[in-house]
Amino acid sequence: MSNPSQGSPRGPAPVCPYLQRTPQGYVCSITQRSVNPFGWYCVFDYMNCPIYIGHLSRMAGVKGPERKYGEDVVIAAEDLSVVFKVGSMFSKKDLYAVDHINITVNRSETLAVVGESGSGKTTLGKTLVGLYKPTTGRIYFHGRDVSTMTDEEYRVYRLKSQYIHQDPYSSLNPYKTVYDILAVPLRANKLVHSKAEEEKAIFETLESVGLNPKAYINKYPFELSGGERQRVSIARALLVKPEFVVADEPVTMLDASLRLEVLDLLLSVQKEMNLSILFITHDLGMAYYMAGERGRAAVMYLGSIMEFGPAKEMLESPLHPYTQALLSAIPEPDPTKSRSKKVMKLRSLDPPNPLRAPPGCKFSDRCPFAMDRCFKERPPLKKIGNTWVACWLY
Repeated sequence: MSNPSQGSPRGPAPVCPYLQRTPQGYVCSITQRSVNPFGWYCVFDYMNCPIYIGHLSRMAGVKGPERKYGEDVVIAAEDLSVVFKVGSMFSKKDLYAVDHINITVNRSETLAVVGESGSGKTTLGKTLVGLYKPTTGRIYFHGRDVSTMTDEEYRVYRLKSQYIHQDPYSSLNPYKTVYDILAVPLRANKLVHSKAEEEKAIFETLESVGLNPKAYINKYPFELSGGERQRVSIARALLVKPEFVVADEPVTMLDASLRLEVLDLLLSVQKEMNLSILFITHDLGMAYYMAGERGRAAVMYLGSIMEFGPAKEMLESPLHPYTQALLSAIPEPDPTKSRSKKVMKLRSLDPPNPLRAPPGCKFSDRCPFAMDRCFKERPPLKKIGNTWVACWLY
């Protein structure tokens, strides 16, 4: 097989071991089909080729690690913990931002992660896309342990796992135009080989998020509204054709009139691209809107999962007292219903210091149903129907 990295006036081709050069062009030695190694949409571009993320390893006859999860699981966390050292130089303490979590996100699924501020939602999301390193536990991408990946495989994992930041005002470079902001991931990862391909990719992605390319490519972030900035942030994440996206409270900084518009955009893009989404929010209504049909939801508190299961069932009939408290705290727009609504009274309104979490159930010092056992033993997740709940009441 000749080296496909030579012989092109447009620059070096991706070095793929399964790409064979023939007098008629390039042929994939696995599928025996002609491919264009220079095109942004070429599936056998080494940055997008499923071979490198384990899809075709058995068909190609490549020896490698066995897949731990099925084909439908895009990303999984196994006994995942993230611990930060906090305090002065001489008295460091361990802060468990994520505490022994096990989750999976399936293909084309939305997993809504709900919880108060400081519950570890953002740390979990950033760890799953590789922005933070786990202290203990493992992350699996398409069944492959991320910690044992080669440099090339890890690069593909990072490309295929993208992050949409919460604040569209600070996540965009104020000194660059929209075009330059979107061109950065394409150039940095060498996903395009000409100016024409770059423009085509940027224009098509802007159109997919509802922005007119010609009207926006030369604008700076300060010239855009909050909704437009968030659309640019979403476009930047979608440019590299990800499979898994963490949307970290993407509508929190937006006006109420724009929130539904951005959520509908995410759902539309998810359907078109078969995206798997980890949707982080503190609003149960948003979680229900994004994951209520076919998705799942996880309720986090002080780094641990309190309840996990089908979103519709779990949010309509919650089992854990913490989930019930979150639902009861949602204000009713109808004054009559609001006056008669019973709000769960907690033992304490303030969450405990995460450095001094209760030794038993982390919610025990606030839970109105706490028993002696709750203060001494940490409850494991137990399956009740289709829902997993960590509570000694069950």
